[in-house]
Amino acid sequence: MSKRTPLRKRLVPLLKEQIAPLALMVLLLTSFRSAIADWNIVPSGSMNPNIVEGDRIFVNKLAYGLKVPYTTWHLAHWSEPKRGEIVVFNSPVDGTRLVKRVVAVPGDVVALVNDRLFINNTPVVYSSLTPSFGMETLDQSTHPIMFLPRLPAMRDFGPVTVPAGSYFMMGDNRDNSADSRYFGFVPRDNVLGRSSSVLVSIDPNSHLPRLNRTLKSLP
Repeated sequence: MSKRTPLRKRLVPLLKEQIAPLALMVLLLTSFRSAIADWNIVPSGSMNPNIVEGDRIFVNKLAYGLKVPYTTWHLAHWSEPKRGEIVVFNSPVDGTRLVKRVVAVPGDVVALVNDRLFINNTPVVYSSLTPSFGMETLDQSTHPIMFLPRLPAMRDFGPVTVPAGSYFMMGDNRDNSADSRYFGFVPRDNVLGRSSSVLVSIDPNSHLPRLNRTLKSLP
């Protein structure tokens, strides 16, 4: 009568040959997404008309520096978020991952008057303004923004000075965005990365891909 192989002897080869390589692959993948590059699913319309519901946007986590994976500890800084850039960050209120545009950087005095931005007491340049849309220029970035006059919104704000190490973020859908007007300044350590393109987009109603938005650049 043959003896059964002890459970321990059967488990050791299984761990070495199957589970360990799989665990290593998962660790490498999650570390890559944590510190190098990631994607972010956009569930709301706060960045309309540039980012729409169902977009999967690319997040460059090396845009501003290198972090220890799974932490906010920086190994190196080589750039800082600039006005007009689209960034992904953790909300300073509850940690929810958000996508907004940087409108003011440390030291800036920012104000909103009837939905029009003022940076350092100078009105931001707008063109092609209509009741619902406009083109806004922040430094080197010119991008469309949306207005929804029928909705209640904070159309007047400030002036406030952005403190050192923090940023003022706003959605491009100005009257339908929970942003720094409501939750305050965003600390630098909360910024996860910069986004400049849509990877893929899935229509949330039909669940079909939007081919016209695949690899679309973001203004």
